[in-house]
This record gives sequence, C-alpha cells and structure tokens, in this order.
Amino acid sequence: MAAVTNVMRVQQILQATVDERLKPHGLTFARYEALVLLSFSQRGSLPMRMMGERLQLHPTSITNIVDRLESDGLARRLPHPTDRRTTLVELTEAGRARLLDATTAVTRADFGFVGLDDHQLRELSTLLTKVRRAAGDFA
Repeated sequence: MAAVTNVMRVQQILQATVDERLKPHGLTFARYEALVLLSFSQRGSLPMRMMGERLQLHPTSITNIVDRLESDGLARRLPHPTDRRTTLVELTEAGRARLLDATTAVTRADFGFVGLDDHQLRELSTLLTKVRRAAGDFA
C-alpha cells in the first residue's frame, strides 16, 4: 500500500508541475504529448489511428486533441497519399516552435522530478518499466 500511495502521489506532483509549465504555452499534457509524438515521426506526420494507438487514447480523444491543435495552428490534417480512408496529422512550423518552448519550460522544471539524481532517475525508470512490461503495456 505504501508503494501505491507513493506512486499515486508522485504522479499528482509530476502532473501538477508539468501542467503549470505547459499552461503559459496554451498546452495540456495530452496536446503536448501529441506534439512530441509528431515531432518524433520520420515524415513529420502520422495517421490519426496510429497516434491514438501510440498515445493509448480512444479515437474520440485523439480527434479532440487534433481538433484543438489544428485550431491553434500547431498541426494540420492531410489526406493520406495512397489510402483515402486515412487522415494524416502533420506538425506545423508553429507547432514545432511551441513544442520547443514548452519542452524548455518542462525541462527546466525537471518534469517535476525533484530530489533524485540522474542515476536514481534511471533506476526508477527501469523499475517502473518492469511493472509496465509485466502488465502488458509494451507490445
């Protein structure tokens, strides 16, 4: 129970810190995470379905996130060149700039991790990855 309580409380601390750093950039964590995902794509765009799968979100949620990113000019929908049923989402230059600024802000706050050195953070990540893998969180 102590471990569960600690993990849950640390999640709240991390979420509050990240939210506080993203708010001035007009982003929520979900929208920030989507921008990060798009920035890592080789072509600079991804099918919406794949975004939902990678972010582990329901199709309705990814649609809402993309709607907001698009209305803010941070991403745009494009038709897939070979599959008319697929919609691609592409990061715009404004999205890249916003992502860079937001990442700088959350990085300066160490994403909310305080009191741990680099070695301890790697160790924590290794332990949490073991739990996620055992729960089937990775393909």
